[in-house]
Amino acid sequence: MKTSAQNSAVYTIEQEANAIANLKNFIDGSFDKAINAIQNCGGRIVISGIGKSAIVAQKIVATLNSTGTPSLFMHAADAIHGDLGMIQQNDVVIILSKSGESDEIKLLVPLIKNAGNTIIAIAGNSASFLARNADIFLNTTVSKEACPNNLAPTSSTTAQMVMGDALAVCLMQLNGFDSDDFAKFHPGGNLGKRLYLRVNDLYKLNGKPMVKENASFKDVIFSISDGRLGATVVLNDNNKITGIITDGDIRRLFEKTNDVKPLKAKDILKATPRVILHTALAVEALEKMNTNSITQLIVVDEPGSYLGFIHLHDLIREGII
Repeated sequence: MKTSAQNSAVYTIEQEANAIANLKNFIDGSFDKAINAIQNCGGRIVISGIGKSAIVAQKIVATLNSTGTPSLFMHAADAIHGDLGMIQQNDVVIILSKSGESDEIKLLVPLIKNAGNTIIAIAGNSASFLARNADIFLNTTVSKEACPNNLAPTSSTTAQMVMGDALAVCLMQLNGFDSDDFAKFHPGGNLGKRLYLRVNDLYKLNGKPMVKENASFKDVIFSISDGRLGATVVLNDNNKITGIITDGDIRRLFEKTNDVKPLKAKDILKATPRVILHTALAVEALEKMNTNSITQLIVVDEPGSYLGFIHLHDLIREGII
């Protein structure tokens, strides 16, 4: 049985989910016009609002900037006290407001229109001053706020944010903005590393354990131990990879026999080792390890020559996991 706090949380989530789901009914030709205006904009996208809508506007600016659409934030109150100079001739202005009737909005809209800039309104009142005077209106009307008093902006600000995300994602797809582009704008932190860090950046920090096919069991043990990677590669006389021996293989071998002295590397190797190109993304190495339930991969170049190992610990150290 849920507590009153849990019931309140569920109610809030349900109200906001319903508000978001209803947005699809407002996606029409106006959305296409907004996308076209932004794509054909010769300047920047200036996004403005007041109160909670201003905070949402800042989030939309951040999302657009990180996905290839240059944008900047202008607070509606500051705009009418000097910041209007931020808007240049070819800029498109997006204004967010739930009511579309704020005093600051009513002052701001005519000034922008007189300058000849296109205005896109994201508002929750189709009959409002903002909706009627904008060049393009994107409807984010909600039937009810999640606030029990139907006062605090909750469902309405969520709807604004989702409409902003819809614009950003659509622009990404139309502009062919891919993961490589995303990486250019997110070079820092763990997210950046997942997008640009490659196997080549990591494997060189490790040893390069290897033995020949006729190496003794003792040499195999020493190679695994010295490499500190839990494995060693087995090479033939032409230095081609013929297999891998892991510390797990050694343990399983001892479960079967104690007579290991006569064994050679070729007798105990695993002939189908998992490999990865040194140019692959580090996150691809992680996916391959997870898929095969292993902790290391042999790193090779295009001809398949042995270069070294990448280990799960390397990925943990760099914050890929």
